[in-house]
Amino acid sequence: MANPTEHEPHGAHQTKKATASGWIGSALEYYDFFIYATAASLIFPQIFFPKGDPTVAIVASLATYGVGYVARPIGAFVLGHWGDTHGRKTVLLVCMFLMGFSTMAVGLLPTYQQVGWLAPALLVLLRLIQGFAVAGEISGASSMILEHAPFGRRGFFASFTLQGVQAGQILAAAVFLPLAHFLPAEEFNTWGWRIPFLLSIVVIIAGYIIRREVAETPAFAEEGEHGAVPKAPIVRAFQDSSRDMLRVVCMALMNVIPVVATIFGAAYAVQPAYGIGFSKGLYLWIPVLGNILAVIVIPFVGNLSDRIGRRPPIIIGALGAGLLSFGYLYAISIKDVPLAVCMSLLMWGVVYQGYNAIFPSFYPELFPTRTRVTAMAISQNVGTLITALLPALFATVAPPGSSNIPLTIGSFAFGITIISAVAAWSARETYRVHLNDLGEPNAVPVDKREYDRMRAQTLAGMASA
Repeated sequence: MANPTEHEPHGAHQTKKATASGWIGSALEYYDFFIYATAASLIFPQIFFPKGDPTVAIVASLATYGVGYVARPIGAFVLGHWGDTHGRKTVLLVCMFLMGFSTMAVGLLPTYQQVGWLAPALLVLLRLIQGFAVAGEISGASSMILEHAPFGRRGFFASFTLQGVQAGQILAAAVFLPLAHFLPAEEFNTWGWRIPFLLSIVVIIAGYIIRREVAETPAFAEEGEHGAVPKAPIVRAFQDSSRDMLRVVCMALMNVIPVVATIFGAAYAVQPAYGIGFSKGLYLWIPVLGNILAVIVIPFVGNLSDRIGRRPPIIIGALGAGLLSFGYLYAISIKDVPLAVCMSLLMWGVVYQGYNAIFPSFYPELFPTRTRVTAMAISQNVGTLITALLPALFATVAPPGSSNIPLTIGSFAFGITIISAVAAWSARETYRVHLNDLGEPNAVPVDKREYDRMRAQTLAGMASA
């Protein structure tokens, strides 16, 4: 019988406070990140690029979205190193300040008509800073929650990191909705779109107040006490965990689903060149409704993974979401709004959460405490970088006027989700492995019956607290 005191870190576990900090911080930071994604699809082609060929403007605007992901691997190296050498708390504060200020600056940019090519150049620079900053958010927040969570409940609590991300996307679209609906198009394109970016001052104020209250994790504190904090966690991560890092790169390709749902799907539905004709205000409701459902579903899937394991939900979610991408794009192509909403709810709101709710626990569980933030940040951001280049690719291979767009883009998406599912299948299961044993290829998981007993004891203790 496993003795938990031999395999779990000592010290005070601030489970609820760490979870709240991760949720709110992720919501605020990804509000920043996704208002850019929304604007890149709906507005930026008209105001930051020369008028003329609409296909060129759409491709260029979506490419600036992808530029943010180019900076993410660089940010992952820097911020991952910081998180594994200076602590989870400090890296999250750095991420928050960089993201908040760069997003506010986007709202102050001049347009192409005012300053010419300087406008898109500044837009790209600020997007690079955004990408750099967000690179450490998910890995830092997931690691902090995971290391504060009790054994048997890591999947449930870590899932709130992604619930916060979904909430941030809801907030991003919700801020655009009244502006797109009530403002005349000319005013919306002139100044209305700037309001969501300037509201990012909330990130800087609220995020700092919340995150300063959370203590460093017991696991990281013990690493420091034992002199186990590596001076070069990047080198250690590649030496000790290169195979698992490759698995995470492949699993992170699942980001193709939100790319299809909220980036290419938006351009396909709204941009006049494609001829679909969804209004901006109407289309914004599709990801909003899907994300609202995701916020509800995520903790249930996270809790399920604490009962049956991490791999089954990820594999099912990957393959199911890939198949549903065909139906979602088809619904847009036939201009069927109710069907598009239903497909979005199934693909994005429910099935995709089999992956989305689980990776905040599964990814960091594949790595040891000493290199956890670094290994997860680098590998996850390399994977998302690859998928972030897809919107411009999709707009190139399926430009306005082309035929069979749902089949073309759906085939790309499904093929990528198969890669993610295979990577998850090849990984070892982690949900019954103690925290101090995570990242060890030969770690022995707790017997299922003993694990269920310990988990029930944890549930009973938290219910009575």
